[in-house]
This record gives sequence, structure tokens and C-alpha cells, in this order.
Amino acid sequence: MSEEEQIENRKKKSRINQALGLLLKIGITILCFWYISQKINFAAAITALMKARWLYLFLALIFFILSKIFSSFRLNINFRNIGLHLSEKKNLKLYWLGMFYNLFLPGAISGDAYKVILLRRKYKAPYKKTSVAVLLDRFSGVLALGIILSIYSLFVLPPTYAALCFIASLLAVLSFYLIIRYVLIDFLPGFVPTFFWGLIVQCCQVICVYLILASLNISWTEREWIFIFLVSAVVSVLPISLGGGLGTREFIFTEGSLFFHHDPQLGVAISLLFYLVTVFGSVGGVYFSFHDPLVE
Repeated sequence: MSEEEQIENRKKKSRINQALGLLLKIGITILCFWYISQKINFAAAITALMKARWLYLFLALIFFILSKIFSSFRLNINFRNIGLHLSEKKNLKLYWLGMFYNLFLPGAISGDAYKVILLRRKYKAPYKKTSVAVLLDRFSGVLALGIILSIYSLFVLPPTYAALCFIASLLAVLSFYLIIRYVLIDFLPGFVPTFFWGLIVQCCQVICVYLILASLNISWTEREWIFIFLVSAVVSVLPISLGGGLGTREFIFTEGSLFFHHDPQLGVAISLLFYLVTVFGSVGGVYFSFHDPLVE
């Protein structure tokens, strides 16, 4: 077999794998919504959603966008650690393009992978190191989620489970540090600042959810909703459904609301409102799919 035929076969296998991955995501999303439909009254959930107060939703959108701006700062620290120096403006535009791809083009190349490809083409950035920088950005966000999740567990879970949650989050941070310290040494200078920015990012998203609760006239003292959101945020990091967690997030909200004896219709309404905020916050990235984000 010639080299050209081998390359063509690899491309064909890649297309097949992408198609199978998309079908799996569609299947999981449909399965989640079918399961939810057996548990809740969707008409009641839509009614609750339509009664949401738009001012609070607009403020929620502002804090969501802020969280993504801070996320781009965090990613740029990892880029600088490997000698890739982007202005914050260029990096933000590239980040927004990735958000759009992740949310609206689940069957095509992911937004994270597309960022790596663009940086490779434009700056000859090393593929492996750039890929690691993007992956570490995700992991640092999950670690920050775990810390905030463990804090909220103190208010909503029995002491034993809360303690286990807190210990697990600390062990995860320690393990992440040791991996960077002894395996990914290039990224060690950025460990503390990226973790710090990760906490700020997740705090902005928690405020976003509080504002969504306010839009539905839900008291901020019902911390169980924030705990459920944080769990759903961890699950949505897994690329197993469409649109960055569509379906899986609603599944977690439904099960979480039943576990805490809350109204599951409200849970789905909160989840769908957060998804809509995500859509409006990400749709601007379509501009950079037609205009090179790496041009000043």
C-alpha cells in the first residue's frame, strides 16, 4: 500500500470515528431527554421558564461572559508557559471561536482541537505541547469546580459525605500538582495562577446561576440548586452529549431535584435557562469563523 493510500485510509477512519462519535452524542442526548420526560411535566417546566424575569437573565448573561473572558486569561497563561505569546485580545477571539465550535458544531472538529490546529498553522506551535496546554486548562477548571462543590456540600450533604467530598477534591488538586511537578514541568509556573483564575471563573458561573434562580423567584438560601449545578458542570465536561452537556445537565438537575425533594420542573427550567445563557454567550464566536481570530 502506497503512502498516499495510507493517508487516505487514516482520513477515512477519522471521518468514520467522527460520525460514530456524533451518533453516540445524539443517542445519549435523546436518551436523557426521554428519561426526563418520564419524570417531569415538560409543560410545567416550560411555563416556569416563560415566567422568568428577563433583567436577571441579562445579568446572568453578563456574568457568564465574564467567566469566559477570565477563562481565556487562564488559557493564555498555559500558552505562555510553552513560549506561545498571544495578546489577550487575540487569545480571547480564539477562545470565543472555540466556544462556538464546541456548542454549535458537535459533529465537526471540537473547538479545543481547532484552536490547536490554528496555532499550529499560524505560529508553528508544537502540536503536543499546545494540546496539553488546552487540556490542562480544562482540568484546572474541573479542579476549581471540585473545590467549590466540596464547600457547598458542607451545607447540603450529611457531614460524612461532605467530608469525603472535601477530601476527594483536595486529593485531586494534589494529584494534579504532582503530575505537573514531575511530568509536565513546563506548566509548573502557571499552576497557582491558573488555579486562581479557575476559582474566579467558577465563582462567576455560580453568580450566574444565582441570578437564574432569582429570575424564577427561587430563594438564594436553597443552596441545593447550586450544588446540583456544580455536579452537572462536572458531568458536562465529558464530551458525551450534544452542545456541551445538553441532556446530561438536565438529567442531573432532574435527579438532583428529586434527591433533595425539590420541584423537578424547576430543575429542568434552571438547566434550560443556563443552556440558553450559554448559547447567547457563545454565538458571537461565529464571527471569527469568517474572520481570522489571530489577526489584530
